Amino acid sequence: MTSYLANVTVFDGTKLAAKRGILVEGAAIAWYGPHARPPREARSAHEVPVPLAGVVTPGLIDCHVHLCFDGSPNFVAEASVTQAYAAVKCVRNAGRQLAAGVTTVRDLGGPGFVVCEVGRAIADGLVPGPRVVASGQALTITGGHGWNSFARQVDGPDAVRLAVREQVRAGARSIKIVATGGVLTPGVTVDFTALTAEEVAAAVDEAHTWGVPIAAHAIGRTGIERCVRAGIDSIEHGSQITAAIAKQMVERGTFHVPTISALRGIVDHPEDVPAYAVEKGRQIMDMAKEAFVRSRRAGVRIACGTDAGTPHNPHGSAPQEVVRMVDWGLTPSAALRAATSEAAALLRLPGAGSIAPGMVADLVAWHANPLDDVTSLFTPGAVMAGGIVR
Repeated sequence: MTSYLANVTVFDGTKLAAKRGILVEGAAIAWYGPHARPPREARSAHEVPVPLAGVVTPGLIDCHVHLCFDGSPNFVAEASVTQAYAAVKCVRNAGRQLAAGVTTVRDLGGPGFVVCEVGRAIADGLVPGPRVVASGQALTITGGHGWNSFARQVDGPDAVRLAVREQVRAGARSIKIVATGGVLTPGVTVDFTALTAEEVAAAVDEAHTWGVPIAAHAIGRTGIERCVRAGIDSIEHGSQITAAIAKQMVERGTFHVPTISALRGIVDHPEDVPAYAVEKGRQIMDMAKEAFVRSRRAGVRIACGTDAGTPHNPHGSAPQEVVRMVDWGLTPSAALRAATSEAAALLRLPGAGSIAPGMVADLVAWHANPLDDVTSLFTPGAVMAGGIVR
């Protein structure tokens, strides 16, 4: 099918341009340029309705989700379901992402290889959903953060290498390691340093050998620095990023994925989130904001990630994360880049995150200009994924 978006204002992943036209053929963008000079094929194409005052952007990308979890208050208890049941939830949550204008997600840990299989089903057209960059199971030490919910326990460099290979064999196109403690696992402090330097180095080397990016859950300073030195692609959370670490991240091209929404969902709901998690969240909330400011000022590359599926952090919350990054000091343009072109760069998806000929036709038409009012991202007018309006 050939479609045409006529006379639209476009944020192409880096900049804004008015009076543009976008011709879509099949799943890809065939032409992009001035609407006054469209190609001949645009005349007979199906015209996609776009809100008159709106702006078209690439589909949003959420670099940190857990599709098998719903965002219920007790994250650990939610992990007790069977893998078959988790797959059903995964499909439903994928649909919620797409409805919010999120056309690509990276899943950073779930039971078994459920998300790898659901991602394959979406790619095969069996169920609707965003493109899924699955990581399989996250890799944690015995008793480390996530051992009782979304992670596989591994100890020693050789075991880490084996686990990375298992994830890739199952279809993972990203790897996640758990380098420090976390908020949602009882009995483990947030800044606990988990993986050894040798284990981190083995994970990074093995992931890169297979050509896939690797992310590190890392809250504490020592764990963060250990991962950055090893060549990790992204630091998730990063609450204790120091000025010195931020400088290293800039030098190495390491991304920061702040996941502000995860902390807010926990700290803002002490009425039903487990008390231990609320207390740990409160310990690092101010640190997290300060670390984000350091990253921004140092020039660290920032990518959007919500940690969707954690308490009171529903799927489809990338627009909320963009708003929160603006609240913490990013310009609307930079925050939108973090959720489009920068996120695509982190995930090694050269065909996504931008609007240009040859790119995948993942597009969202918003009712207003998010660069003027970032909250307009809460109301998508039309969502196109792979050339199909959903």
